[in-house]
Amino acid sequence: MPVFQYKAASIDGEIFNGTLSGTSREQVVAQLQALGQIPIQVNESTQAGSKGRSRSPIRMHRRARRITDQHISNATRELATLLRAGLPLDRALAILATLSEGERMKQLLDEIREQVKGGATLADAMQAQEGVFSRFYLNLLRAGEAGGALEVVLERLAEHMEQSREVQDTLLSALIYPAILIFVAVVSIFILLGYVVPQFTELFEGVGQVLPLPTRITIATGEFLQSFGWVLVLLAAAAAWRVRYQLSQPKGRYQWHARFLKLPLAGSIITKIEVTRFARTLGMLLHNGVPLLKALSIVKDTVDNRVIADGLERVASSLKEGQSLAEPLSEVAHFPAFAVHMIRVGEESGRLEDILQQVAQVYERETQTTIKRALALLEPILILVLGMVIAGVIISILMAILGINELVF
Repeated sequence: MPVFQYKAASIDGEIFNGTLSGTSREQVVAQLQALGQIPIQVNESTQAGSKGRSRSPIRMHRRARRITDQHISNATRELATLLRAGLPLDRALAILATLSEGERMKQLLDEIREQVKGGATLADAMQAQEGVFSRFYLNLLRAGEAGGALEVVLERLAEHMEQSREVQDTLLSALIYPAILIFVAVVSIFILLGYVVPQFTELFEGVGQVLPLPTRITIATGEFLQSFGWVLVLLAAAAAWRVRYQLSQPKGRYQWHARFLKLPLAGSIITKIEVTRFARTLGMLLHNGVPLLKALSIVKDTVDNRVIADGLERVASSLKEGQSLAEPLSEVAHFPAFAVHMIRVGEESGRLEDILQQVAQVYERETQTTIKRALALLEPILILVLGMVIAGVIISILMAILGINELVF
């Protein structure tokens, strides 16, 4: 029977961790609830532990770590669980501080708890921690507090952050193999041309024969890399610095983002990711009672591509003049016509927030499908190009060697 590790809290706020055997995670949760404990985390153990149950106060080794989106997502999910179990907000925050794995996260939660105990709302206490919580997070939290559904909003926030992270992880995972392949290809070509080919130079020079053109080109390239390879490295580093600098400037960032959207295949992926983020975020804000104009001003700050973000700013200006959402959206560069049509349907039917969530799901699936197709196309192209370059170098050397053999015989 599988063994599950759990973290749980008693009604009095005492924290326990241990292991329980069960056929499923749901069964272990039910066992903990039957014992009068509030399950916080229940995960299947990766180690073969002893069967049965052990309870002891949690003692964690805390280290100073940077507070990441993963930390915020986990804390949001756990806080929602504790509040849904009926614990007061200050007690739930105290438990989270005890459970935190990093010293900075513990300090953050302690500061939020002190402000909440002093009469501040949770959103105001979190806003005081500058640079930690996004504007979207705080506004959605305020809407939940105003509507008396804080734990529901926290759960939705946790789900939103997890879904956003899944999209990012999918993209990063997809880029790992091509990046490794390109790196290996470049290094292999540099070694072949810069160190292997020059070894044949003395042999060919001693023959005194005019070498075939491909061989001369290959040898000249190898000699150039030996003599000026460091220049190419410096130029590449300077180009990278230049691009990074331009991306840090508003005008340069806009220009580069416009170029990214025009790239074949990559531009389509970027657009779909941004539309997914836009639709999911706007739908969540509207679903929790945030007015459309305010919600749109928040959403444009969550969009990374400046071309689309500037387009959304113009949409917000049109909304102030009394226009609908779909009409100005249709004029935003690169915004898909299907998404605009669905939003128009949502406005006409009065189900805009639900339609936006459907749009997000559609484009999230399309993003994953496009990434898979791009990889299926990119990987063989990279392998083919690498093979052709290496084959060309080898053939050029063999042509010269065969010419020498003909002279000998």
